[in-house]
Amino acid sequence: MSPSTREREYARRRYEAWRARQQSRREAALARRRRALAVVAGLVALALVAGGVIAAVLGGRDDASPAPVETTAAPSAEPTATAPDPAVAEGRAWTATLATSAGELGLELDGAAAPQAVASFVTLAQDGYFDGTECHRLTTEGIFVLQCGDPTATGTGDPGYSFGPVENDPPDDVYPAGTLAMARQGGDGASMGSQFFVVYQDSTIPSDAAGGYTVFGRVTSGLEAVEAVAAAGVDGGGTDGRPTTPVTLEQVGVQ
Repeated sequence: MSPSTREREYARRRYEAWRARQQSRREAALARRRRALAVVAGLVALALVAGGVIAAVLGGRDDASPAPVETTAAPSAEPTATAPDPAVAEGRAWTATLATSAGELGLELDGAAAPQAVASFVTLAQDGYFDGTECHRLTTEGIFVLQCGDPTATGTGDPGYSFGPVENDPPDDVYPAGTLAMARQGGDGASMGSQFFVVYQDSTIPSDAAGGYTVFGRVTSGLEAVEAVAAAGVDGGGTDGRPTTPVTLEQVGVQ
């Protein structure tokens, strides 16, 4: 059964509210930068005035050297959304819980092997970005994955930034059941954002010019919930599309 129009509208509104919060934060950051620049400009002006006074007092003394004037580079006119700093991942293992409408999944995130991907996932989870979003894609032939993380549930949504290159992709192109990996556009290793997939059955996914897919964690418990969703198949038949059993990420907790 496909999500209702009301459910899709609710997801769309949540996504727009999240983007509005992000925009508000960017505007606040810009305001802070402008205030800091104004303070710096004022200090520079005072330093120049003071320097002129000192020079007038010292007159033509050869032993008088001008004092250095420290400057701060002006900020860019408009800050842009960027991926969280990989340092956020702290180079350690994180634990996470995906509470979904199909069941709860326990995860382990590898901040050492995939710091950029883990930093992004952790930051988005802590901001509530994933809460209430729908897993929009299930594949049941060739590769076996459930794809989530798009607040628009269309396959085109993103958090307002992208990152790359690919981290920690398997050299043999084999993604064992339970693998947690980032989705991306084919051939573009810098197109990762918020969409990720859970592998519920061993899958071989060939690499392309950009490499494979960033493996940033694994499912430690609850994989049977995804297997049950896969067993119900793709909505309307076929092997690639929305799952017949709707799956919503109700809450994502990390620690």
